[in-house]
Amino acid sequence: MNRDEVRAWLDSHVNLERMAGVPSGSNRRMAPAPLSRMEKLVELLGSPQLQYPAIHITGTNGKTSAARITTSLLVAAGLSVGTDTSPYLERFNERISWNGEPIPDDELDRVLASIADVELLLDERPSYFEIINAAALEWFADIAVDVAVIEVGLGGTWDSTNVVDGQIAVVTNVDLDHVEYLGPTRVGIAEEKAGIVKPGATLVLGETDPELVPIFTARESGRIVQRDRDFGVRGNEVAVGGRLVEIYTPYAAYPDLFLPLHGAHQADNASAALTAAECFLDRELGDDIVTAAFASVKSPGRLEVVAHNPLVVIDGTKNLAGARAVRAALAEEFPRARRTWVVGVLRQKDAREMLDALGVTDDDVVVACRPELPRARDPEEVADAAREIGVVPERVHVVDAVGEAVDRAIELTPHDGQVVIAGSLYVAGPARAHLVF
Repeated sequence: MNRDEVRAWLDSHVNLERMAGVPSGSNRRMAPAPLSRMEKLVELLGSPQLQYPAIHITGTNGKTSAARITTSLLVAAGLSVGTDTSPYLERFNERISWNGEPIPDDELDRVLASIADVELLLDERPSYFEIINAAALEWFADIAVDVAVIEVGLGGTWDSTNVVDGQIAVVTNVDLDHVEYLGPTRVGIAEEKAGIVKPGATLVLGETDPELVPIFTARESGRIVQRDRDFGVRGNEVAVGGRLVEIYTPYAAYPDLFLPLHGAHQADNASAALTAAECFLDRELGDDIVTAAFASVKSPGRLEVVAHNPLVVIDGTKNLAGARAVRAALAEEFPRARRTWVVGVLRQKDAREMLDALGVTDDDVVVACRPELPRARDPEEVADAAREIGVVPERVHVVDAVGEAVDRAIELTPHDGQVVIAGSLYVAGPARAHLVF
C-alpha cells in the first residue's frame, strides 16, 4: 500500500477519540473493548512488547508530561527510548517517538502496512487506538530500544497498552474523567488504573488519598514507592520561564533544579518521572544528567506561552482537575490582566463547570469555539454557560472555527492583556498550529 492507501485504511477503523461518544446528557457507562483482541494482534506481530522492558504510566492528569520527562531523563542517561503517548496535539506522528523525535512518515507507513497484513487473520477488527499502540510496540522492537515509555490511553485494566508487562508502573493521580467508560467514582477509576500494576513490578504511586492508596498497594507489586514518603517535592517556586524545584527520590535529593514548564503541578509530574527513571535503572542519575534532562523538557500545549503582546497561553485542559490546575498556575505565574478566553469543550463535559474551574470571571471576555472533532459541544452552549456564570453578554462571542476564534480573541485583547486557550486538546492543537506555524 502507498501512503494514501495505508492512511485511508487506518482511518477506516473505529476511532473512539474522534468519532465515538456518549449522547449529550447521558451518564451511561460504556463497556470497554476486550483486551484479548489486542493480545491476538500483538501475538500475530511476534509479540514485540516482550523484546524490551517498559515503564507504563497511568493517571487522570499529567501522564503525557510524565512520559516526556521520563524519556528525557533516560535519553540523557544514554539509553535508546521509545515513547508512546496519546492523543497527539498537532501531528499524528507525535504519538510514537524515539529519543523524543516523532516516527518518520515512511517508517510509520511501513509499520501500519505490516499491521494491515495481519489484520486479515483476526476474528474481530481492531480499533484505531489498538492499531496505533501495536504500531508503536512493533516499531520499538524494530529499532531495538533499550526501554519503552508507554502512556495509558484510558483507565488501565482494559486499555490496549496493557499488553505491556511494565517493569515500572507509574500512577500520577486519580480524579474524575471519562466516567462514561471508567465509572462515576474515584474508587472505581482507581480500580481500573490499578490494572497496570503487574506482579513483581515496581509501583511509583503519585496518588496520596488514603481511600485510594490501598487499591494500588493491594496489587502484587514487587516494590512500592509512594509520594510524600519515598519521593516528592520539597521546593517549588516560580522562576522566569518555568519553575525552580527541589525533588527527592529513594536514591537522591536534587535541589535547585530548573524545570521549563509552567504550573506547580508539573513539579509533581517531574518527581514521579525522575523516580520512575531511577527505579528503572536502580541507581541515582546524578545532578548533571538530571539538570540537563530537565532543561531540555518540552510539553507543547500544556500551559505553553506561544506569543506576547498580548500574552497567549495554550493548555489542553480536558477535565475539572486539570482546569483547576490551570487556574492556580495563572494566578501564581501570570499576574491578573485583562483576560480573554478561547474555550471549546467536548459533549461529555459540563461547560459551566469547566468555566468555573478555569476561573472565568464576569470581567473577562469569552470566545466560544468548536473543538475539531465530531463529539464537540456546540459553542452556543459554552456561550450560554459563560453568561450564566455572570460574564457580561456583550463580552461573550461565538466563533465556530478554532483559528478564527483565536484571531478574534487577539483582536479583542489589549497588548498588555492575556489570551488563554483552554477546554480541550482538540482546541489546543489547532490553536497552536494556527499561531506557531
